[in-house]
Order: sequence, then C-alpha cells, then structure tokens
Amino acid sequence: MAPEHAMLGLSRARFVRMQQRWSKRSSTGNVDYVRVRAERKNQSAGEPGLPSASLRMEGDMILGDTILETRGLTKEFKGFTAVNGVNLRVRRGSIHALIGPNGAGKTTCFNLLTKFLEPTAGQIVFNGTDITRERPAHIARRGIIRSFQISAVFPHLTVLQNVRIGLQRQLGTSFHFWRSERSLDTLNDRAMDLLTQVGLTDFADTKTVELSYGRKRALEIATTLSMEPELMLLDEPTQGMGHEDVDRVTALIKKVSAGRTILMVEHNMNVIAGISDTITVLQRGEVLAEGSYAEVSKNPLVMEAYMGSADAALTGAHA
Repeated sequence: MAPEHAMLGLSRARFVRMQQRWSKRSSTGNVDYVRVRAERKNQSAGEPGLPSASLRMEGDMILGDTILETRGLTKEFKGFTAVNGVNLRVRRGSIHALIGPNGAGKTTCFNLLTKFLEPTAGQIVFNGTDITRERPAHIARRGIIRSFQISAVFPHLTVLQNVRIGLQRQLGTSFHFWRSERSLDTLNDRAMDLLTQVGLTDFADTKTVELSYGRKRALEIATTLSMEPELMLLDEPTQGMGHEDVDRVTALIKKVSAGRTILMVEHNMNVIAGISDTITVLQRGEVLAEGSYAEVSKNPLVMEAYMGSADAALTGAHA
C-alpha cells in the first residue's frame, strides 16, 4: 500500500507538518491554532521576542492586537459611493460585528475585504501586510476565509464528503478527484473532528440535501473551518432561520471563535448582543458608531438610523 502522503499527492514533509498542526488543534480543543507574528512586531519596538505588556496571551495567540485594518476604504460605482472612507480595526481573537440598515454598505465592505471588488481608494492591512492589491485566492491563502466561498455546494454528497473536499482544498489536492476512495479516507479523522466541533457527527453519512437549513449552515461553517482560517468572515449566518436554529448557530459561532477572529455581518440584534465584542455601525457607506453593544445600543445616532427616532429602542431590532 502506498504511504498516506503519496496517496494525497503531498510530500512526506508537508504531510507530517499537517498532521502535527491537526494534532495540536485537537489537543487544545481549538479547530484552528493561530500563528501570531509577535516576534517581528516586537522587534520593530526594540524588544525582540517579547510580547507587548498591553496585550494578553491565550496559548500562542496575542489577544488585543490588530489583525485586520482598513484605512480610508472607499468604493465608488459610476458616481455612487457605496463605501466612503471606512477606517476599521478588528482585534485579534474577537468577534466583531458589522451592522447597519439596508444599503449601509456592509456587503460591499465584505466584498472589498475578500477582493471580490477592487477598492477605489484606501488600504486593507492584514497581519501588518498591505493586501489591498492581492487577488482573492491569495487572500484566502493568507487565512481570510468567507463562509460562502467554500460552502457545501454538493447537495448529493454526504456531510462527511463535503468537509473532506474542503480539507482537500486546504491541502492543495482539491482537483485530484481521480484518486481512490481509500486515499481520501486518510482525511476522515480530521473531517470527523470538524463535524464534532459543529455538532454534526450523527449526520456524517447524511446527504446534504436532506439537512435542515440550520444544519446546512453548520456544515458551511465546518467546511470553512477545514480551510483553517485565521480570520473568518460570516455573512448573515442566521438569516432565514427559526428561533431554534438561530440559537444553535449562535452557540456554534461562539464555540468556534476560540483561537480565531470572526468578523460578521448580522441582522439579528439578539445575536449581536449575545456574542459580539465590538460592533461597527455603518450608514450610507460611512462609520456611524463603534463600541460594545451596551454603548452602541444607547447611541442616539444609531437608534435614529435604525428606528427613525433617537428615543427608540434598538434591542431586538433587525436591520
């Protein structure tokens, strides 16, 4: 029998590295094990190898430093400005929500961050590197993964098979469909680990088309996790769900946020209030307010933008 690394089309060294990384993720309880470029960051501050005293360590991840930043991000469409001078800072290890009324520019911002749109002006900086002119594939390889990019698009494959294909993409073997089923079995342990993370173990052999809507979204998160994102972008993860599915997916997002950063667009204010560390409010393509839910929900400008009155209550509102 050929060795596992050969069956997957990988060098032995690369396969060993992947095994070590997966083992470390499983042992820490995190699906992703984020590598922080702290040494380079602190060398520039004159303290090689030492994290800043203002930052908090969690495993190998420095919480509180900036993982993603936009500077004057702008997008114009034939005279219409959809995003205007947005300055956004996302802290590493946080759940950061991007909210706003319909037409505020949230989806356009996501499309700019993942390079599905080119900005008219401004910069996008990830882990200290300017990625403004990079292509979507390069952005994904850096660890910025948007949920729909690798969602379960194969309704007649099983749940396990969908996640396994996501793992193949991460390994760079996604187009080796000619390989035997036996070669793909080497990915099963990791795929099952991901299904355990999202509560779909009992549905591993179920065809995706048979899943409820909420469980399909959980599967999308599992396939996203298979790409080992450092920054996950979730676009309206609870849209169209009933209360039970909303609660399930909200708890799942909170669970998988351990060891990674999440930036999400979400309309359900109860979800936002329950899991977000920081909220940025957009209106007409510009930042209207930013802060915790307690701060943002009491901001008169935000209440007026959502409810039409500075005296209205934001709690439970949907954009």
